[in-house]
Amino acid sequence: MIACHADHIGSLLRPSELISAREEAAAGRISRARFKAIEDRAVKDAIRLQENVGLRVITDGEQRRLSFQSQFAESVSGLGDWDLNAFLWGDWRGDSSTVGDRTIERPAGLGVVEKLRCSRYLSVEDFVFLRARTTRIRKITLPSPSLWANFWSPQRSRAAYPTLENFLADVVDILREEVAELVRLGATYIQLDAPHYALLLDPATRGFYESQGWSAERYLERGIEMDNAVMGDFPDVTFGLHLCRGNQGSRWLASGGYERIAQQHPSSTRAPAALYKLGLLAEQRGDPRAARVYYQRVVAGYPRSEEAALARTKLSGRGG
Repeated sequence: MIACHADHIGSLLRPSELISAREEAAAGRISRARFKAIEDRAVKDAIRLQENVGLRVITDGEQRRLSFQSQFAESVSGLGDWDLNAFLWGDWRGDSSTVGDRTIERPAGLGVVEKLRCSRYLSVEDFVFLRARTTRIRKITLPSPSLWANFWSPQRSRAAYPTLENFLADVVDILREEVAELVRLGATYIQLDAPHYALLLDPATRGFYESQGWSAERYLERGIEMDNAVMGDFPDVTFGLHLCRGNQGSRWLASGGYERIAQQHPSSTRAPAALYKLGLLAEQRGDPRAARVYYQRVVAGYPRSEEAALARTKLSGRGG
């Protein structure tokens, strides 16, 4: 397994040449081959940048994506009409002395309208390109399945999917197949992007998700179950989970701590390993008191786990 103190989330700013080329390609003013060459160059530059600053974990900078989650919508039919605002809508808050606030309305017609059909893998081609151009740890990013609750509409989606749970079950299946193929091709580090969990913590952003029919607690419970279903049980593969409160143009969507997520779901099968790793990180940063608390939580909450045995060794002073 990969143990890194930190690595970057995945997305890097797209260069102006790439942004312009995407617009030109959409308008039919440059060929697909020309656009692909510009994309390839942007990815190579992103890889070089990360290697030059000494990062051990390398991504493709998500240079080929309109948004960090757009590769799903671009690879799967049935989602209906969508544009960039499908991923950006909300009341964004910013420093009043610089960027200020900005509101983007949720597209009125957003909602899955047909059974999902995957026309191609989401990120396999991106991973293969990355794999051929760096010998360091390659990380590929995928959206957390419950993030796609945004694309279910009680008014528009029931003919295809009577319930939100029906819809998300198909999303899980698509993402699980994607993970299996990535692992087959040699991926050892896969990140699930789950910024929607933080939106459940803030009353200002929680209302939309609860209006879809699930309470915040149910979103967290079912969302974590779906994340685990996508991750499966692949040996020697590290899975990361990206949480954030929104980041767009130096603005944010939500505020509040993550304690509710951590405390609400101690039953996750991955909790012992996560708590033990937090203890190791606390040791690395020179905070033995915090490390001890994490190790005690592992022993008390998961006494039969493999991590509990390791934590007992740490607590006894024999763990170095």
